[in-house]
Amino acid sequence: MIATEQRNQPKEQRRGRPRSEAVERLIADTVVKLLEEGAPLADLSIERIARTAGVGKATIYRRWKGKEELFLDVLKAVEPTDPELPGTSVRDDLIAMLEALRQRGLAKRSSALLHNVFAQMQNYPKLWAAYHDTVVEGRRRTGLAVVRRGMDEGVIRSDLDAELVNDLFVGPVLLRAVLRPDGPLEEDLAEHVVDAVLKGLAPSRPAGQPG
Repeated sequence: MIATEQRNQPKEQRRGRPRSEAVERLIADTVVKLLEEGAPLADLSIERIARTAGVGKATIYRRWKGKEELFLDVLKAVEPTDPELPGTSVRDDLIAMLEALRQRGLAKRSSALLHNVFAQMQNYPKLWAAYHDTVVEGRRRTGLAVVRRGMDEGVIRSDLDAELVNDLFVGPVLLRAVLRPDGPLEEDLAEHVVDAVLKGLAPSRPAGQPG
């Protein structure tokens, strides 16, 4: 019955959603194209983006409240995606989390677009705050959940502050990925960091108990 109803619907009604997604991709691709051509964020007005994409400004405003929200979606689209954590162990999840951070660091080194956008974002407090609240904060919550699970499972000392422990894992990779542009980002960096920190934060065992 549903299939029959869909066949009887006008073509435009049936395909409205895919066409909407195509327009969104067109607008996002237009922003990426302009940035790749060297246009600074300050020059990317909604009017210019709409004109270049061949759509009306209202088409953009129906999807995004303003250019900060549009830029945020574009940035999330061009960044490497966050992987789904394997869930096999606390160690495996921490390694997957830090490996994603390492990959983002490599991407920002190799992509002129990402490097350029992140450099400019510091001058746009609203855009940076939105990125932090929706992207960075989400990653931090994921890390904290893994750390707390490690504490519950006895892998990490439970008397420590979870925020601090999360920083101890993330800090070394973040330092090399962001603060040291020439810092090495070896393939096994995530594994080495996780194993070193886990060893240092392992709960102490009573004397005579095997390790």
